[in-house]
Amino acid sequence: MKLIEKRPFLVVRAAGSGIEGSGDLLALRGDICFPIEVKSSKDAKLYLSGRTVEQYNSLVYEGNRSSLMPLYAYRLKGVRGDSWRIFRVKTETLHGQLRRLAPSIPSLPLTRNGKPYLNWESGMELNEFIALVCSQTEGSMNIKHIQARSRIETTSTNHSKSNNDDTRDVLAELRRRRI
Repeated sequence: MKLIEKRPFLVVRAAGSGIEGSGDLLALRGDICFPIEVKSSKDAKLYLSGRTVEQYNSLVYEGNRSSLMPLYAYRLKGVRGDSWRIFRVKTETLHGQLRRLAPSIPSLPLTRNGKPYLNWESGMELNEFIALVCSQTEGSMNIKHIQARSRIETTSTNHSKSNNDDTRDVLAELRRRRI
């Protein structure tokens, strides 16, 4: 929660069904903007058909036209804890901050027929997404770093290490954080 407080978004809800391609929500901040389509279901998999396919195609079109990264926020009903998963809609015109974020956010998986669908188990947890987009340093935007940071392992300090070993550990950590 502290991350969101330090780097907040303005979130606007689209009235009714919203404008085609705008999604249900629009999250805005000075450096990034996401149109977000919200879905929820009791089933872990949600297949897009009819109107939902049209919504998806509109998000792809508007994302490419406006150089945005549309997202799906998918809530699995009946799950305790973090019941939300985030997916990105694949677009071709990303640049800057959005281009750096894109590889870390899973896109919608495809069926055997090549149609996109939502699979709750393959999405990014909401808390990981917030950590990713609210990180202040470029090096901390690596999803592996965020996941490792969330699983802090306690290690005992070894006082017999030489200063040279400490220097190598710092350099290894810096290399690991590079994108």
